Amino acid sequence: QVQLVESGGGSVQAGGSVRLSCAASVLIVSSSCMGWFRQAPGKEREGVATIDIVDIARYVDSVKGRFTISKDNAKNTLYLQMNSLRPEDTATYYCARSERTWARVSCEFDSADFAYWGQGTQVTVSS
Repeated sequence: QVQLVESGGGSVQAGGSVRLSCAASVLIVSSSCMGWFRQAPGKEREGVATIDIVDIARYVDSVKGRFTISKDNAKNTLYLQMNSLRPEDTATYYCARSERTWARVSCEFDSADFAYWGQGTQVTVSS
């Protein structure tokens, strides 16, 4: 069983910062793609950031310059540093891992490409 557990969510005022963590039961270094997705009430799940096996990161336009995705291989943990938060960032944030391992592939913002998901952590940004 692949297990991903997010933590670090909470309530923050606009302009503030939050760092999310994702602890994995499998080796992150072998994952073709790791990613963060979010889902707000009444909206579809959207990709926020992905990172590939050679640590190339990709961000959705709305978070560029504000969010940073990273891995700590020694801790086998994925992070999402979120700065300059806006109310529209309010959502449940999910850590996800691709089915593929070892291969270098293009990590797109398509949730169908990610087979394993955490339970989610809520981030609420108030104005």
